[in-house]
Amino acid sequence: MFETPSGRFRAVAVAEAISWAGLLIGMFFKYAMGNAIGVHIFGSVHGVVFIAYVVLSLLARRALGWDNRTTVWALVASIPPFGSVVFERWASRTGRLAERAVAIN
Repeated sequence: MFETPSGRFRAVAVAEAISWAGLLIGMFFKYAMGNAIGVHIFGSVHGVVFIAYVVLSLLARRALGWDNRTTVWALVASIPPFGSVVFERWASRTGRLAERAVAIN
C-alpha cells in the first residue's frame, strides 16, 4: 500500500479523517466534561497528519499528473472534517489515483 504515490496518499487521507474524528471526540469531552487530554493528544496527532496530507497532496500532483484544479480540491478537502476521505473516494472513482505508466528503455 505504501509503495506507490496513490497508496501513500490513500493511507494518509484515511489517517487524516481518523485524526479529525479523534480531535472532535476530544473536543466533546473537553467542553462537555472539562477534560482536555483528548484535545492535547489528538490535536498534535491531527496536526502532524494534516501536514503529511498537504505534503503528499503536493507530491501526488507531480507523481499522478494532477492538474491545478484537482490539486486545489485535494488541499481544500483537508479543511472540513472527513473531507480527505471524500476527495480520496472521488479521486479513485474518476481515475485520478491511477498510477501512470512509465516507459522502460
